[in-house]
Amino acid sequence: MCRVQTVLDRYADGTPYEQLAAAFLDLERWTGDDPVLLLAEAAASTTGQGYFTGVKPTVERFRETFVDAGRAKTFDELAALRLEDDALVEVFGAERKRHVLLEAARVFAERPAADDLEALQSWAGSADYYRYDEDPIGRIGGVGPATFQYLRMLAGVDTAKPDPAVTSFVETVGDEIESPSLDASDPRRAVASCEWLAIASSYRTIEIDQLAWWLRAGADEREAALASQQL
Repeated sequence: MCRVQTVLDRYADGTPYEQLAAAFLDLERWTGDDPVLLLAEAAASTTGQGYFTGVKPTVERFRETFVDAGRAKTFDELAALRLEDDALVEVFGAERKRHVLLEAARVFAERPAADDLEALQSWAGSADYYRYDEDPIGRIGGVGPATFQYLRMLAGVDTAKPDPAVTSFVETVGDEIESPSLDASDPRRAVASCEWLAIASSYRTIEIDQLAWWLRAGADEREAALASQQL
């Protein structure tokens, strides 16, 4: 454990990983605790666009066009939209993103919960990532391992998403520590590796995820992240 802690401490030195992670856990990012916007953000990320050049502008347009305008303020209202809705096509573009948005809204609208946020968070807290393809959200076409995990993170769950930043970080740390517990050869193993690092250190899993993102991000992305989350 001492070796793991030392290595992670070196990478974490001078980074705002704690603040970045806390913004997810406390729902204090720019989308706040609006479950419809949280789902929209996950759906907008499914085609691999850059976050600040593609995902965030898409969600901002969605908020203005649908949420602020009163067209889709709840999962029920969102689920009632048509895939070919002209405004939705204009805002989201790719059919994959629209499909994920509407199908996931239908799943959450049918969950027994006091409100939409509870529906989202109760799912996120109990979802089994290691069987994500058996989950009603994971079975939606267009929802891969990273989207599944990202939606859980957006809902406030302490976890990691198996994206290139996390994969690269696990491989880098694995080269230093030389532990069989670190393996990024597939998405499930990458997340399991982050969980192992959290167990073997003082870092939370989501802090490791955000540390990995920070180390891979460019200066412009880091600046934009701090500004959008008011850190």
